[in-house]
Order: sequence, then C-alpha cells, then structure tokens
Amino acid sequence: MKIACLQLNATVGDFAGNLRKLATAYRRAVERGAELALAPELFVTGYPPRDLLLHEDFLDASDAANDAVAAMTGAVPLVCGILTRNPARPGKPLFNSAGFFHAGKLLTVTHKCLLPTYDVFDEDRYFEPGKVCEPFVWNGMRLGLTICEDIWNDVNFWFDERLYAVDPVRELSGKNIDLLLNISASPWEQGKEWLRARMLQKIAGTAGVPLVLVNMVGANDELVFDGHSLACNAGGELLARGRSFAEDLLVVDVGAWSAAAVAAFPRREEQLFSALSLGVRDYAQKTGFDQVTLGLSGGIDSALVAVIAVDALGPDQVLGVLMPGRYSSAGSVSDAELLAQKLAIEYQILPIKDSFQALLRHLDSILGGTAPDQTEENLQSRLRGLTLMAIANKTGRLVLTTGNKSEFATGYCTLYGDMCGALGVIGDVSKTEVYRLARWINRHGEIIPRASIEKPPSAELRPGQTDQDTLPPYEELDGILELYVVQGKSIPTIVSAGYDERQARDLIRKFDLNEYKRRQAAPSLKVSARAFGTGRRMPIAQRFRHGG
Repeated sequence: MKIACLQLNATVGDFAGNLRKLATAYRRAVERGAELALAPELFVTGYPPRDLLLHEDFLDASDAANDAVAAMTGAVPLVCGILTRNPARPGKPLFNSAGFFHAGKLLTVTHKCLLPTYDVFDEDRYFEPGKVCEPFVWNGMRLGLTICEDIWNDVNFWFDERLYAVDPVRELSGKNIDLLLNISASPWEQGKEWLRARMLQKIAGTAGVPLVLVNMVGANDELVFDGHSLACNAGGELLARGRSFAEDLLVVDVGAWSAAAVAAFPRREEQLFSALSLGVRDYAQKTGFDQVTLGLSGGIDSALVAVIAVDALGPDQVLGVLMPGRYSSAGSVSDAELLAQKLAIEYQILPIKDSFQALLRHLDSILGGTAPDQTEENLQSRLRGLTLMAIANKTGRLVLTTGNKSEFATGYCTLYGDMCGALGVIGDVSKTEVYRLARWINRHGEIIPRASIEKPPSAELRPGQTDQDTLPPYEELDGILELYVVQGKSIPTIVSAGYDERQARDLIRKFDLNEYKRRQAAPSLKVSARAFGTGRRMPIAQRFRHGG
C-alpha cells in the first residue's frame, strides 16, 4: 500500500487556510498514486488551540470544517486530525480525534487515548480520553490508528519511565493489525528527532508491522514542530523520512522490505538554527507582521538574532537599530555596523546619550546626590526598549528581543528594557549554545564579526563592565542551569557533578528570585526539554529555598 504523509504547516484557527493546504496536498498525493493519505493531529483547527476550545463559535467552525474535509475526499481515503464533540456526561465536552474520510463521508472516528498533561501540554483540560483501541478494516487490511502521545508509551522502549498504565500500541498489536498509523503534532526540542525515530523503529520491529507517522511542521506561539514524518517496515528499518522544518509530501510503499537510503539528520547546530528561523518566520507571519526590528549592540546575542531574522524573513524585512550610550565602545558600534552591512539589512544609529542625560535631570530630585548603581544602568536599557517600541508603533514592525536563556535564568536583563518585544528568539538558547551557533554560522566565512564572538560579553552600562563581573563563566553557569532548571536536580547532585557548592547556591538563588521577571517576558521559542514559559509553572510568591 502506498501511503502519503501530508507534512503540513497549520495555523491555529485558520480553518479556511488549513483546508486549502489540505486539499492541495491531498490532490498531489492522489496524483502520485497514494492509496491512503495522512494529515497531522488537529490539523483542521491548528495545534495547540488551547482556550479557543472553550468558545462555542470556534467549535461550530470546527464542525463545518470537518464537513469540508469530507467533501474534498474521493476514492483515496484521508486520515486527518480533527476536533469532535463528546455527547456523554459526565466527561469533557471534546475529543482529540482522527477522522477517516472517504468518498465525501466521515466513515469512522478514533479518539486519542493518552492525553499529555505535563510541560507545555494541557490536553486533559479540554479533552475526554478515548477508551477503546480497536483496529478497523480497509481494503482487507487491519489498520491500527493512533494519535501522537498514544505511541509514546511503549514498554519495550521506555521501561519504567512510562507515564500511563494504558498502552494503545500494545493493545492494537494484540489484535492482529497489518499496519500501524500515527498522526502527530509533536513539538521539537534538541535531540527529539533522533529519539522519536529510534522509538518508532523499536515499536515497528517489536510489533512486526509497518509503521507510518505523519508529524506537523511549523511554529505556533513558542512551539516549533519539526516534521520528520517517517515510515518503517515490519523489521523496524527506515523506508523514508520527511524533511526537517519544512513542508513535505512523503509517499512511501509500506510493503517494501528493503530499507531505503535515508539521509542522516542534519547536525545539531543546523537543526537548532532551522528551528529558530522557522519559529521567527511563523510567529511574524501568523500574527500578521512582515517586518521586524531589533537592537544591534555589537555583541554576539543580537548578531545571532539578526542572522536568524534575515534567514527567516529576508534582509529587506529586518531593521537593525544601534543605540550607543555613554559607555558603548567604538568597537561595539563598528561591529554592529559591519554585521548590518554583511547581512545587507537597513540600520539606523540613534544614540541615547542625550536622552539619558535628560532623564537624569528629570529624576534629579530623587537620584541626585546618590551613588550610581543599577538604577542608572537600567535607565539606559529602558531607553533602548522605549526606542524600539516607538519604532514598532510607528512602522508596524515586530520587535525581536535578543536575550538568551542564561540571562533570563539569572535575571541579567532589564524589565521594560532589553526585555521589551514580542518574541524572545533565543530565550531558550544558553550562552554557550549561542557561541556554538555563531561559530557554525561562520563556518564558510565571516558573517558575524569575529570581534563580536571573541570579546568579553558586556551590557556596557557602566565603565569597563563585563558579564563576568557578576556571573561565573558561562560554561559553569550553563552547566548548573541544565542540571537545576532542565533536569530538576538537587544541590548535592549538582555539587557531585563537579560544581562549587557556594556558586551553585548563589546561582540557584538568582534563578528562583527572578521568576517575576520571566513571567513578564516575551514568549520564547522552545528548543529545550524545559524552557522558561508555559511549560514551567513556578510560583513567584514562595519561600522554599533549595538545600535548606
């Protein structure tokens, strides 16, 4: 049987646009000889729809869209992720479903059994879980249909890490299925493409049946979906895999027994860069923006964000703003200008020195006679934020923030200053990863100025300032950040990994005390297992101190 994976980019709530994409891809699949087509989880509504699911008019539009999906199908059946209603009570009012459409009709519906409620997922808030895992017959084949999380609970792969007592794949495998299908909206994080492929190959080989998974691609809010749809034969060997971070139409014959020559995944830096670029492009375009602006400081963070923005939207859509202050070095300005010229983007130089002096005079009755401290430093950062927001208001551009995860973790950022903006492009990228990405970008020649990479990082808000005046070396900071924030390890465990206890306690204190800042930050593109954002729900008003 030839199966087509319609690896498509859905926009939440864009029923008309999603249906157009689906119809076009379905027709192309039929033309290429597909006998069955698969579209991603909740593709019709877009994923994740979140609290739009609480609005009756959204549900009505979803019902109408389901009818439109049925109307577009002909002799070749289409499996598509849809929203369906649950008439039974007690129970949640909705199901996350897979519809099997054929010849203008919705023939059967399968409901998602395992509803993730961790990290960024909150599906139990809206959906009733499916209770039955039954195959259905099509053209003499017994098909087992699952939805995303349903396939992430295999006992042979996860062992004692399983989150659910129910295993839909095992139940289906015990009912003599001939083919296992999965429709997914599986968000990406670093390394997940490799983990997902390895897990699916294990499942196919253990069950002894071919497996086909279609995964969504694109970005919605902070979530990025990588695609990488794939098919395995009954021996667990790869037959085909979809493109990385791009729409694709994958048609594969699941009756083939010989493994195909499937290219290796792109290297780590390329995957991360592609994810961030796709995240910027979709966030801008899906919120109605064509152009962006950002502050260029001459440092590595803003340089990296500028490169990502140009890759995502094109140089004509990016405006860099240089805002040198009293303590900005001549090198910082020249490095920022050189970057803008290499990227062929428009840039403006708007010094903040006079504005800063005017603001000091304005505040003299309060600040006069006191020693300069963070107050004056933050005023400079907030003047830059004010400048960018004024440009955004007047020109209709989207402001990209340039802070990294290490800064957000420790609070080394200014509320209403460098935190101003609509999207945190690298807010889930640690400083050490920023350096790694910058060197990867320059692998074929200098794009990011060498000085921006090699000079000591500095906010340049006081004379001779460097980040390491108040922070440990970033290699150490990021190691503790990974263990504490991402993995949730205790102080003794962190110390046993080779980190200084006093330093670990000081950093963890900074991590905890700056939760109030992160709550007010722009959404950041999620590329790690634990990002600051919707998946991390720490209280602000709390007194627990780790390690006593």
